[in-house]
Amino acid sequence: MGKALKPHRRNVIIATKSFSPMGEGPYWSGASRKYLSDALDACLRRLGTDYIDLYQMHRWDRRTPVEETMRFLDDSVRCGKVRYIGHSGYTGWQASEAAWTAHKEHLTPFISAQNEYNLLTRDIERELVPACNKHGVGIIPYSPLAGGFLTGKYRPDQPGPEGARLSNPSRGARVLTERHYDFLLKLEGFAKQRDHTMVGLAMSWLASQPHVASVIAGVTRPEQVEENARACDWRLSADEFQEIDEIVGVTQRV
Repeated sequence: MGKALKPHRRNVIIATKSFSPMGEGPYWSGASRKYLSDALDACLRRLGTDYIDLYQMHRWDRRTPVEETMRFLDDSVRCGKVRYIGHSGYTGWQASEAAWTAHKEHLTPFISAQNEYNLLTRDIERELVPACNKHGVGIIPYSPLAGGFLTGKYRPDQPGPEGARLSNPSRGARVLTERHYDFLLKLEGFAKQRDHTMVGLAMSWLASQPHVASVIAGVTRPEQVEENARACDWRLSADEFQEIDEIVGVTQRV
């Protein structure tokens, strides 16, 4: 990645995360100053750059005081190694705790939250989204297509595509349900009535949300990148949002 991005560095945004184990032992994971310092420097070396645009905490570290984590991140921004900071997988109270700590200690605040969010998975709307709205944090959803389910390539009573993510029973059990298939058929009809694809609906539904800053979408072909970008041109109306909520059984919007 570093070699590919080097000629275009000023024109790209590099976002990466730290927390997960990079070796054995207590000093090879987490959000402590020791680990993050080592991890950030190693990341910069691997990418062949001297700064990260968006440096994110992959998880909340219950073993490390949030003040320690936030102080290290603030130091990293002030010395120029990091431009902005974000978090991933935080709950509403964790996002609020981090925001309050930054405010109280006059430290650099988080600007983004990366969490699973799509037409079928809307748990973050209960607490995290209101917390992020309160503290000016943008949501960056991952799994916008629910692991590929919202592409429509999985059909009831038919085997999934060979090698596809949800074709693995351990991964697909949570998504490939009768209830979700019922939602999918209705959502496909909604999109077709408006001359859009199911992928277009899934992406535009996210991109039209005022609390969504960007969308993380995995692709395997260039045309998928183009389709995702085109989908963001479709901005859903308030009536369309309400109709979708009724389809998936949501009674109250954020």
